[in-house]
Amino acid sequence: MISQRSTENTAIGCGPLILPLANPTRPLRQQIFERVRASGEIARVQLAKDLGVSPASVTTITSELIEGGLLEESTAPRDTESARGRPAVSLRVRRGTHHVVGIKLSDREHTGVIVDFAGNVVASAAIEQAPGALDPQAVVEAAADLVATLCSRSGLAVTDFRALGLGVPGFVDGTSGIVHWSPILDTRHFPLRSAVQDRLGIPTHIDNDANLVTLAELWFGAGRALSDFAVVTIEHGVGMGYVINHQLYRGARGMGMELGHTKVQLDGALCRCGQRGCLEAYLADYALVREARTALNISTLETRSVGVMLESLFDHAKAGNGAARAIFRRAGRYLALGLSNVVNLFDPQLLILSGERMRYDYLYARDTLSEMSEMMLDTGRTPPPVEIHAWGDLLWAHGAAALALHEVTEQMLGQAREMAAQ
Repeated sequence: MISQRSTENTAIGCGPLILPLANPTRPLRQQIFERVRASGEIARVQLAKDLGVSPASVTTITSELIEGGLLEESTAPRDTESARGRPAVSLRVRRGTHHVVGIKLSDREHTGVIVDFAGNVVASAAIEQAPGALDPQAVVEAAADLVATLCSRSGLAVTDFRALGLGVPGFVDGTSGIVHWSPILDTRHFPLRSAVQDRLGIPTHIDNDANLVTLAELWFGAGRALSDFAVVTIEHGVGMGYVINHQLYRGARGMGMELGHTKVQLDGALCRCGQRGCLEAYLADYALVREARTALNISTLETRSVGVMLESLFDHAKAGNGAARAIFRRAGRYLALGLSNVVNLFDPQLLILSGERMRYDYLYARDTLSEMSEMMLDTGRTPPPVEIHAWGDLLWAHGAAALALHEVTEQMLGQAREMAAQ
């Protein structure tokens, strides 16, 4: 099954709708706060019911959170003027507080958003970037310039931010903050997190951009009420994020889920990571452009951008050009191979195909999804539903903001804070 979704459909609240006691080590204070934020607005009696705790505990803790400036009461409007009794009172996260910034740096466009602790967007920005790798200092300055633009649009100062979430493509160790390889950097093994943090003076958290798209779906999108789902991104590269039991899975060293660099052809096409035969080398935009140069008889000296060449290839395919259609069909077959491997390995509840390239519907034509089903293990089960999310580039920044919100929440309400207070 295919369904289409856009960013116009906004969810109420933000954050994963984690089942009660899904992680009993989280302090009750944190569980209550996160449940309010995920719900958008919720009554105390419903909060106690959802979490399976006493109303008295909810009343005590929410009173403390209100006094601490994290929650506020909201009075529901009456249906009629003649309604009697006290108006219903709900709780919600106090708006306009504890701002965080999320940015995504790429070799095409830098994007960023500012959100408050309730997840409301305060400002956003996108800055075009010339393709190609930059030296580390230039990347750090690009991050600083983007944050400065966001500050000017929001009226906030850098000192107003509790945290910064940073996303970049490539192999990123979120724990150490080291980017081991990225198409935006001309060097390997660079400590980008500490460099940005030192430059801006904001606590900074970093992750692979595909993980951040997955966080965006977990916090703001279709994955909020799911325990297990996969997100495959097809943009300038091919990435993947996976949520297991409501939590993003990163691997033992924080660099797992590199679907784009799984091998689909021995001694195959050259990938931008330097190896051959990667899935990305047959599916990413540079792979399609490489094929298009031959199919459309375009000189290697042609100066048109990758985006323009892809649009030209797509237009030729829609017009019936056999060679152009064959390029998308071949890419679709490789996509089917990659997706079938994901299903066979993880058995997700939902597969989300995300990114600007999802506008090219040849990639996920019925033939592609049918072939994916044929390559799945024959266990009698039906394939997982597939959703196509052709979001804009700001999605990546929303995921970076979700990373920052998570870290600030842990710092303010999590187990580490509880232990420090004892």
